[in-house]
Amino acid sequence: MEYYVGIDVSLKESSLCMGDAKGTIVREAKVASGPEALCHLVAELGFPVTRIGLEAGPLSQWLREGLVDAGFEVVLLETRHVKAALSAMTVKTDRKDARGIAQLLRMGWYRPVHAKSVGSQAVRALLVGRKLLQSKLLDVELSIRGILRGFGLKVGEVSRGRFEARVRELADGHGILEAVIRAMLQARAALWNEFTRLHREMLKIARADHVCWRLMSAPGVGALVAITYRSAVDDPERFGKSRTVGAYFGLTPKKYQSGETDIDGGISRVGDVMVRTALFEAAHIMLTRATRFSVLKRWAMGVAKRRGMKRAKVALARKLAMVLHRMWVDAREFRWTKDAAAA
Repeated sequence: MEYYVGIDVSLKESSLCMGDAKGTIVREAKVASGPEALCHLVAELGFPVTRIGLEAGPLSQWLREGLVDAGFEVVLLETRHVKAALSAMTVKTDRKDARGIAQLLRMGWYRPVHAKSVGSQAVRALLVGRKLLQSKLLDVELSIRGILRGFGLKVGEVSRGRFEARVRELADGHGILEAVIRAMLQARAALWNEFTRLHREMLKIARADHVCWRLMSAPGVGALVAITYRSAVDDPERFGKSRTVGAYFGLTPKKYQSGETDIDGGISRVGDVMVRTALFEAAHIMLTRATRFSVLKRWAMGVAKRRGMKRAKVALARKLAMVLHRMWVDAREFRWTKDAAAA
């Protein structure tokens, strides 16, 4: 008989439930959230485990790698599907969530999530850290501008290199305000130094990767967009068709149809927010800054005339996700004209 194990992962302890092919619960337990403890408990059960399921989350990737190394078949379950399937429970507990995950495995009512490679996880951590430092740096600069504005001191338009000198010039001789601004400028300098270090590390990785070089041949796609897209896709072969990549990153319209009701909504916005933002920014650059025309830009300009520039940028971002995937799979650079595409 087949046996399925559902694990509801928490920070300290994880709830485990084993069920058979008929839906009967065989064993339930709680164990420390670590691959060694989980492997030891599953091995102690004494049943041939067909599949182990974990809801995708911060610890799930790490736990999955440990269980796979121990010889178990493990799948990560899509969070939205698990939440929808378990929403009928009036009482929510970790124990019941583990039961529900085991039942989803038994019936096959789940969508597996791609487990990223170690290299993609490391690049993703770099991008997240870089984005956080950039966000905090902008917050500090805007706060400095706001504090000075309260005293009638306006920084105005100034380059990042002259920002500190301009702020010190305005705050000079204002007592306590000068001390506050000095502390904030020191924090800004620390954030700027660390952000620059991570940014250079990101550029180094992008320059050394031949896939990123190929993706950067497309207009509007720089090192940041290329490495963000590459780390998110990770394995291009997991997409059977390039057209599915846009839907994967939430760039296709939502739809609700029931009886006489048939509504087409905005884009779904599911999937990786960082990739969706990067693709939109690349589309914006292609439409507003790129001087060289291409078949892709001409198509997007046609959409802009019919539906407006904002919708055109979203449509171009979806199309760009497809084009980048096809460039990656075919190992070819961006084709600017129809003649090049035909060749």
